Amino acid sequence: MLDHVIKGATVVDGTGAPAFTADVGIRDGRTVVVGEVTEEARTTEDASGLVLAPGFVDPHTHYDAQLFWDPYATPSLNHGVTTVAGGNCGFTLAPLNPARPEDADYTRRMMSKVEGMSLVALEEGAPWSWHSFGEYLDALDGRIAVNAGFMVGHCALRRHAMGPEAVGGQPTEEQLGAMLRLLHEAMDAGAWGLSTTQSRTHSDGDGQPVASRHAGPAELLALSRAVGEHEGTQIEAIVTGCLDQFSDEEIDLLVEMSAVAGRPLNWNVLTVDAAVPERVPRQLSASERARKAGGRVVALTMPILTPMNMSLGTFCALNLFPGWGPILALPVPERIAKLRDPEVRAQMLRGARSKEAGVLRRLANFGRYVIGDTYSTANQGLTGRVVRDIAEERGLDPLACLVEICAADDLRTVLWPMPSDNDPASWALRAETWQHEDVLLGGSDAGAHLDRMCGAPYTTRFLGDCLRGRKLIGLERAVQMLTDDPARLFGLRERGQVREGWHADLVLFDPERIDAGQARLVHDLPGDSPRLDSRAIGVRAVWVNGVEAIRDDVVTGAVPGRVLRSGTDTRTVSTR
Repeated sequence: MLDHVIKGATVVDGTGAPAFTADVGIRDGRTVVVGEVTEEARTTEDASGLVLAPGFVDPHTHYDAQLFWDPYATPSLNHGVTTVAGGNCGFTLAPLNPARPEDADYTRRMMSKVEGMSLVALEEGAPWSWHSFGEYLDALDGRIAVNAGFMVGHCALRRHAMGPEAVGGQPTEEQLGAMLRLLHEAMDAGAWGLSTTQSRTHSDGDGQPVASRHAGPAELLALSRAVGEHEGTQIEAIVTGCLDQFSDEEIDLLVEMSAVAGRPLNWNVLTVDAAVPERVPRQLSASERARKAGGRVVALTMPILTPMNMSLGTFCALNLFPGWGPILALPVPERIAKLRDPEVRAQMLRGARSKEAGVLRRLANFGRYVIGDTYSTANQGLTGRVVRDIAEERGLDPLACLVEICAADDLRTVLWPMPSDNDPASWALRAETWQHEDVLLGGSDAGAHLDRMCGAPYTTRFLGDCLRGRKLIGLERAVQMLTDDPARLFGLRERGQVREGWHADLVLFDPERIDAGQARLVHDLPGDSPRLDSRAIGVRAVWVNGVEAIRDDVVTGAVPGRVLRSGTDTRTVSTR
């Protein structure tokens, strides 16, 4: 007897093949029939007019901590994501050195600063009962509703082996050997490979460059070689040029890391903007050079525009403008006084518009900010208005106007920059870029920057745009880009397609309605901390390993997900 039958669905199987109508039968966590079902089933549902697709695979998340208090990885699971890749950007919660209990606090403060996670949620919501990476994976296994795989973070390896010297220091031969042993142990336990960052934007809870930023090429290449000794592994790397355009040295490093490992390397995130036409060819030149050198460098790119809100009161992307960090780190009264100084603002504007600001320069047009939540009577009625219009009414330049609005709220005002790359030329360039063999959709950062952005719904928003919006990609190819393409990059075994004998990770949705609701602020993290959430529209149900986990945008309470371990659940992906 079958466990469940989905009758008469329009099956889009993830291969890119034309859609077809079929019944799909599930038993023991697997899809066992795709066609006409004649066997009896415990439950059956009519899916006429609905699309059945493989569960979506999100290749770049930071759910490492959230899964402990939210096993459903919301809102990703609601939006059809059944497999998430975590442990990215060099940041993981393990390994932790048992000889230094203070390392857990350092890690929490670092994750709070660099990935925008609630410190209270990190402290109260996770057990912190592990030391080895394998113990961390074991702590999650059997209690999650999504499938999850994790890279091991370079910062954690360095901290474990070097202690506080990991920030600013170079490893001795013995310390490098310890890092390599830890990496091998992590991959033996199921880590998907190594993640690392060299980006100048990544700082720890003390405001210092995170540990991996101090690593030289020799250390990075030694770790990369270790990755190549294990089945089903990968590398994920971030460098400063990911924000705008790679330097020659960065391309050389990424290419060599992939080539010496003999493993794919992915990076996040390729920004597409027709106003900067040279960016995409420059970034993808790393992929072309890697192919020639025997490696593979894959660029992740988002298929939607994901707004990120800003604030003059809390750490955000504005702090990364040259010269802005020290001013925005001042106590609020002093900060307001500085921001109100015309000479200081002029200097800040020069930094925001400088070449050194990179891709962040697009945030420097302060007239194109929309006012979000406000808190004072002086700002009543400003929510939803554009700063440029308010500035004209008040006879102020946009930045001066924005400062006065925020000052009235003691800098708590929420600001939403309007995207500068929402023009037809940029969308045409995106559609062209998506066809490149080394470009993969993804980069949601789900689980991070919780009150700043909500990238998790990119799957449903993208499909809605493909079906009823710009229609840049057909449905079959769009589904393939969200399912089989990332599954093949990570070498996931028997996932990413609706196929007999494969794991029954499935999403059933209404093609007339599939979309994502507007992001809204909710307070449902441990400690009542806030995050942005978005409801899924038109998603009828989501199955993970054959068990219904979502029905009509509501979690069922089941936790059928698995921790996916390298080698066992992934195979080695050739770079040739």
